[in-house]
Amino acid sequence: MREYSVAAVPGDGIGSEVISAGIRVLHAVAARDGGFNLNVENFPWGTDYYLEHGKMMPEDALDTLRAFDAIYFGSAGDPRVPDHISLWGLRLAICQPLDQYANVRPARLLPGIQGPLRDVGPEDLDWVIVRENSEGEYAGVGGRVHSGLADEVGMDVAVFTRSGVERIQRFALELARSRPRKKLTLVTKSNAQRHGMVFWDDVFEKVREDFPDVETDKMLVDAMTTRMVLNPESLDTIVATNLHADVLSDLAAALTGSLGIAPTANLRPERDAPSMFEPIHGSAFDIMGQGIANPIGSFWTAAMMLDHLGETVAAASLMTAVERVTANGDILPRDLGGDASTEQVTDAVIDALEGRNE
Repeated sequence: MREYSVAAVPGDGIGSEVISAGIRVLHAVAARDGGFNLNVENFPWGTDYYLEHGKMMPEDALDTLRAFDAIYFGSAGDPRVPDHISLWGLRLAICQPLDQYANVRPARLLPGIQGPLRDVGPEDLDWVIVRENSEGEYAGVGGRVHSGLADEVGMDVAVFTRSGVERIQRFALELARSRPRKKLTLVTKSNAQRHGMVFWDDVFEKVREDFPDVETDKMLVDAMTTRMVLNPESLDTIVATNLHADVLSDLAAALTGSLGIAPTANLRPERDAPSMFEPIHGSAFDIMGQGIANPIGSFWTAAMMLDHLGETVAAASLMTAVERVTANGDILPRDLGGDASTEQVTDAVIDALEGRNE
């Protein structure tokens, strides 16, 4: 039997609720498949750990994580600690050192889910947003000087390297090539940011020559938001910088019904380090502990993890089960118009996996 090791890092807020639900579903998928087993180990890192130890995770955390096949991550963020401490101390402290440079965020309307766009159906909104995940606006370069004085300066420097830009664009083009429409849209802001963004445009002109079978076009990021709302069917695969894709993918999630269903894969395509998989929704402290968090994003994320591990049949089975539940419409979480609890949605997906609600 095939064996995979998964490091579960629930993190903060509703992270523990949706990751525990996801682990239940993953074990159900493995049992149904019968060809593989998942060995999941839980790591209680995050804000509680920080308040006790003064850091979000232990010094040897990365060495620990490198031994696993994949990382299943919940969220980072807690009102007791400034967000930049929790984000840079946990999520980014994993993504950047492990060089998980390809952040992949699918967005599509699941069966039975009505998005906010009038007369837009599943055939019109089926995107994958590829976000550069290692440098750019979130490179961490910058600082503050003259603190507390009238001339205090705060600076974040967007860092774009040719190797970093080329590898993410090439990854996105290869992904676009694998999809039926073979279409890619590059998003920058090169009219106003005449150095880094023009650099992105110039590199793209060279890289796309290796993909003559992929149809490409370019958009400015502000115009892209309009296109996503008014002409969603014109889009397929999208590639953008760390900041731009971060913002666009949240808009994409909202247009597909809720931030609660959106998945993410932080990929190390070379597979010399584990990739990390996380739902997009964040820690959602306003609903923490109420048992009403939407776990669908964690299930979709789990399917992406299974696919990355090579268990494509199991991944497809999980997504089919999720889609049966959303299409049925009887058991939906509150953010999708229902009143079901996290546990009820999880039970429904497991029942669908096992064929009990067909």
